[in-house]
Amino acid sequence: MIRNRLAIVGLLTALNFLNYLDRFIVAAVLPRIQEDLDLSNFEGGLLATVFLLGYFATAPLFGSLGDRMPRKWLIAFGVLMWSAATIASGLARTLPTLIAARAAVGLGEASYATLAPTIIDDITPPDRKGKAMAIFFLATPVGSALGYLTGGFVQHHWDWRTAFFVGGVPGIALALVCLLLAEPPRTLSKVNVAMRRAAATLARIPLYRRAVLGYCAHTASIGAFSYWAPKFLAERFADSLGADPLATANYWFGTVTVVAGAIGTLIGGQLADRVLRPLPAVPADASHLHHANRLAASAQLRVCAIGVGIAFPLAAASFFAPSATLFFALAGVAEVGLFLSTSPINVIMLRTAPAHLRASAMAVGIFSIHLFGDLWSPSLLGLFLDHLELLAAMMALPLGFAIATVVWWPRAREAAPE
Repeated sequence: MIRNRLAIVGLLTALNFLNYLDRFIVAAVLPRIQEDLDLSNFEGGLLATVFLLGYFATAPLFGSLGDRMPRKWLIAFGVLMWSAATIASGLARTLPTLIAARAAVGLGEASYATLAPTIIDDITPPDRKGKAMAIFFLATPVGSALGYLTGGFVQHHWDWRTAFFVGGVPGIALALVCLLLAEPPRTLSKVNVAMRRAAATLARIPLYRRAVLGYCAHTASIGAFSYWAPKFLAERFADSLGADPLATANYWFGTVTVVAGAIGTLIGGQLADRVLRPLPAVPADASHLHHANRLAASAQLRVCAIGVGIAFPLAAASFFAPSATLFFALAGVAEVGLFLSTSPINVIMLRTAPAHLRASAMAVGIFSIHLFGDLWSPSLLGLFLDHLELLAAMMALPLGFAIATVVWWPRAREAAPE
């Protein structure tokens, strides 16, 4: 059995790496899929939408089950399903079969993404939660970037189908390793709390509600940006990206994402812990714990707001950059800002929820950010790209970052005693 805290965090981080690698391979090879299957931009965007339909539709179920039964079985099931469905994506010959495979990938990833952070939260001391979450979510930019790099490299040397085979196989082996996890002791809920009731309880918590609403705007823009970036670059800077603009775009966008994302995620995790140092120690008295958590969440939400506030003007400027080099410079700094929120926002969602609803809080958060965020944004941007000029369509994205900045900026009343 795997009992060591660092080993558990390492395994879950490795799985999160594969999670995002599998997810972003499709963005890397999307133009080749469109050519092979004769898809419009809107239809290409649907591949992201159906993935998220499977993802967000089952996240509440896994959250509810995770509060009432051992989580490692649910995680192993999810990893096995998303890996098999990624392989099936490479076998698809029509749009409907590819859509079905991508929906199954989303269903499998929902189990893992909902439950893995709650295990890390359970095994980590309070003053190290930000750092632990930063390590876990470091796999987001690294896995995403490797998705671009792997997809771009494989499709350039072989074809887009092979890229899915390469991405899917490792997860099948790691799914079995999940069964060796020794879960930390906890009190399992004996009552089947309806997800609607849990969501209603969480929605009445102002900080939780505001964290999720800002995350919706953030996710909508970053989801569409990451999905369409390789194609945007291949079209916008085709003359300067060499003989295969798509492969070059994937390489450089992946490289910038892994560097900027790693820097932003690590700094965000450190800041999430550092902003807590001036605050009073977490009280042993449960009657004062809620106020302490509220102060901590408000301080960490400021980190999120500052990061996305830096990102939105730079993202807007990057689309008008006259050269690919300037685009990558501006987009790189913007990505550092965007990834600052990765660790803090997940800690905030867990910290502001009642202890017995933490898995449900993560599930409701995931459900919300996809339903109101990147479920529809890649398809909508694809529709814009079909009917608007390239730059005009892309300018919809910085607007979401600006909205997140306003929603996340702390309010003075949140620091006031109750």
